[in-house]
Amino acid sequence: MIKIEPEVEVYALGQHIPMSAHKARRVIDQIRGRLYDETLMILELMPYRARYPIFQLVSSAAANAAHNRGFNKTSLIISQAEVNEGTIVKKLKPRAKGHSYPIKRPTCHITIVLQDISKERKFAIWSKKGGWIYKELFIDIQERYHYMLYNMINQDRMIWANSKREAIWDKK
Repeated sequence: MIKIEPEVEVYALGQHIPMSAHKARRVIDQIRGRLYDETLMILELMPYRARYPIFQLVSSAAANAAHNRGFNKTSLIISQAEVNEGTIVKKLKPRAKGHSYPIKRPTCHITIVLQDISKERKFAIWSKKGGWIYKELFIDIQERYHYMLYNMINQDRMIWANSKREAIWDKK
């Protein structure tokens, strides 16, 4: 279910994209809740094949926001991004002795919702576990960058410390 507020939200929908929904969700989970510029950088550097149609959808949604609503692209955030399974294209491949082998090619539907955060101090992000989460807007983008960088460094330190603890083996 998509919650659309026409004053602050714009969406783009891509249907029948020829890839599995599981592979597309792997990319979508990385960009949910991020700024538009930050999302473009992340998608350009990802090694997955699913990034290209998602990149096109994000760019299309931003173009819709700029052209139709007059929003500034730098103040857009991805408030909701979801992937649903589409139809399965079924084909038969000929095999030995006149037998046939079924081939199933999955498709998916991707929805990207962008929200303009320049007008309000609070903005909403759709989380699979928590539903709609309302977050406070950082006053300065540089402050948000330092906050995210600090959290990433601390998270890496925790992962490194946990992996170091797991590597210790006692021969008792």
